[in-house]
Amino acid sequence: QVQLVESGGGLVQAGGSLRLSCAASGSIFRIATMGWYRQAPGKQRELVATITSGGSTNYVDSVKGRFTVSRDNAKNTVYLQMHSLTTEDTAVYYCNVKHYSGYKLYDDWGQGTQVTVSS
Repeated sequence: QVQLVESGGGLVQAGGSLRLSCAASGSIFRIATMGWYRQAPGKQRELVATITSGGSTNYVDSVKGRFTVSRDNAKNTVYLQMHSLTTEDTAVYYCNVKHYSGYKLYDDWGQGTQVTVSS
C-alpha cells in the first residue's frame, strides 16, 4: 500500500506563486511517472504536468512557461512550482504516482490540495 501526502496548496492573489509537494511512502518497489492533475468545479480532471523517472517532463499548454514539475527520487517526492497564477488555475490539485510492484504497474492518487487564486 502506498500513501501520498500532499502539501502547499492555499489562497494566493493573481500573479502570485505557490509550490506543491507530494511525498510517497509505503510499499514502493520502483516509481515510474509522477505528476499533477487538477479538477476545477464543474470540469473534468485534467493533466497539469508529469515527470518520468528519467526526468522527461510534459505540461498542459495552459501552464507551459509558468509551472515547473520536478522530483527528488531519493525522497520519492514530486513538486509543482507555480508562477504567474491566474484565476483559471483555481482547482483541486491531485498528485499521481505510477509505480511498480514486481512487474505490475500501480496508479495511486493523493487526497488533493486546494489552490485558490483570487483576482
